[in-house]
Amino acid sequence: MNIDERIKMVKAMEFIARNINDEGVFEGWLVNGVADGDIQYSDLTVKDGDAEELEIYISDEDFADRMNTFLRVMKNARHSGGLCCDGVVSKEVQ
Repeated sequence: MNIDERIKMVKAMEFIARNINDEGVFEGWLVNGVADGDIQYSDLTVKDGDAEELEIYISDEDFADRMNTFLRVMKNARHSGGLCCDGVVSKEVQ
């Protein structure tokens, strides 16, 4: 198990999910992805203590569940407002 790689992935998914442009879709991430406040917004670094703090997200089964949830909410976001980052909204999907 590469713990640093898993931490980076969870933090990256959290960052991207925080930019979902539909609160209803984002709610799915809050419920089944990463709880509000567990990762500081835009923190993509691996720090001492992250393995312990994020243990609930990086064990094999939990990690797989997070990735599955991320893919589901991204699919939903694609058809419902897309992403919005730095004032730029993704283009609408036909």
